[in-house]
Amino acid sequence: MPSIQTVRGTVDTADLGVTLMHEHVFVLSSDVQQNYSQEWGSEDERIEDAVRQLTSAYDAGVRTIVDPTVVGLGRYIPRIAQIAKRVPLQLIVATGLYTYNDVPFFFHYRGPALDPFVGTQVPDPMVDMFVGDIRDGIAGTGVRAGMLKCAIDAEGLTPGVERVMRAVARAHHETGVPITVHTHPESGTGFEVKRVMCAEEGVDPTRIVLGHSGDTTDLDYLTALADAGFVLGMDRFGINLETTFEARADTLIEMVRRGYAERMVLSQDASCYIDWMEPATRAAVLPQWHYTHLFDDVFPYVLDRGIEDKQLQTMLVEVPRTFFAAG
Repeated sequence: MPSIQTVRGTVDTADLGVTLMHEHVFVLSSDVQQNYSQEWGSEDERIEDAVRQLTSAYDAGVRTIVDPTVVGLGRYIPRIAQIAKRVPLQLIVATGLYTYNDVPFFFHYRGPALDPFVGTQVPDPMVDMFVGDIRDGIAGTGVRAGMLKCAIDAEGLTPGVERVMRAVARAHHETGVPITVHTHPESGTGFEVKRVMCAEEGVDPTRIVLGHSGDTTDLDYLTALADAGFVLGMDRFGINLETTFEARADTLIEMVRRGYAERMVLSQDASCYIDWMEPATRAAVLPQWHYTHLFDDVFPYVLDRGIEDKQLQTMLVEVPRTFFAAG
């Protein structure tokens, strides 16, 4: 059987079960946390809280969570490995780099950035870094990445974003590991992914999840990308700032009605702790943003409006299994 790497080791894709394709355990600003960590509190308390929240997800029916926390989002795999030992569900982690604009200064004078100075093409060290995370493990932990991740947001295809995108595509070709891309549907960035990663770098669109596709109600945009072969990440349920619960859910219902259940995955983009906002603010502004919002609120709403349970199972079980098995 095809297999996938999880934090605890290799599992058959047939054993993934209900899979949330885009959730985080922690999203952190590493430099800030290392110097101003009062809000973070005790490491032990954070781990205990993560174990509690992830166990609640398991109790709701989740069996696997894909955590696309990469460089730029505070990835620290030793902490994740501790948590994975104590929770019943499976965690799949990612490699890649998260930026909306420039690459970190570490890469400014490495790889392609040196081309104008040396007069020849220089290999991008990002590719070897990503491949190493997949083949050898991350940071000496032995935990191997099962997903690649990059991002393109409203800033568009900046030189830094394009560099990361191409490095992820090349690491994919070396390893066969699938890709998730943070996108900004309002700006049509899914089409930039199609041009750069697929037309120019040769990645099969069926191996790419276009994350945050559910941020739009533009059905023409969504159907065009689904028809091109991409998997659409309807994966921000609970983040109702620039949209509403009903808009997200009704868009999902209509896409299913049009026959696209086999081209979508579901998630919430939630986390146990994210330092992008104060915990009290998050709780007040985004009360539904947690691991069980789909089960508590979304599924009852969509089932009451025509989606069938077998269609939910397609998006939660069959599409993730097929996506990972294709490698």
